[in-house]
Amino acid sequence: MRQFSELFATVVDGACALLRMDRAAPQQSVPGERRLQAALVPVRSLRPRHRWAVLAHLLGLSPRDRYLRFGYGAQDAQIEAYVSGLDFDRDQIYGVFNRRLHLIAVAHLAYGPQSDAKRGAEFGVSVSPNYRGKGLGAKLFARAQVHAQNHHVSQMFIHALTENGAMLKIARNAGATVQRFGSESDAYLELPSPTLTSRMSEAMDGQIADTDYRLKVQARQFWGLLDRVRTLRQRLRCWHGKASE
Repeated sequence: MRQFSELFATVVDGACALLRMDRAAPQQSVPGERRLQAALVPVRSLRPRHRWAVLAHLLGLSPRDRYLRFGYGAQDAQIEAYVSGLDFDRDQIYGVFNRRLHLIAVAHLAYGPQSDAKRGAEFGVSVSPNYRGKGLGAKLFARAQVHAQNHHVSQMFIHALTENGAMLKIARNAGATVQRFGSESDAYLELPSPTLTSRMSEAMDGQIADTDYRLKVQARQFWGLLDRVRTLRQRLRCWHGKASE
């Protein structure tokens, strides 16, 4: 029993540490440190089993946020069609989970045709209102950027409304060239060839995110067990009180 308690304490401590990283305020970018800062918030590669979590996140966006994310006032049915059409094998879908395992930020890196001489990938991101201002969008972009580089994508681009200043700021801070066409803007970021550092960075980010997710699952299961034990105790007390009357 003591060993179990010590093991659980270790799990909870690790989960709390990672959760505190989730809420940490973004720091100023310093040359050579951008990838390290991006790794502090676990960005997880999503799979088809997360499709409904992605849908719940997008449906939770306000009409204004939907307009900025998709470039038009997407209705529920249109968002459902978009999520239903996500190809988790061809593209990369990334997410950040909070302690309750709710997706609080989602990014989509959509690849162009394989046959293109200059293969490109389009990036889109959304962050839940309560979690903005923490640099999550930039961290998702950094994770997608390294993945695209490691898969020999020569150019990442963002197509956004010109009024979507947050999205265009992410692109500019990453070194992208932004071209404005009236109410719409395009941002282009040329990517270098993959390196040993970029491959190791992506592997490390993936391991951190997977570990973070498992810790959050275990912590949630434990607190759920405690809730059930409390409920059972309350019922036993009520039963004992009635039996002694």
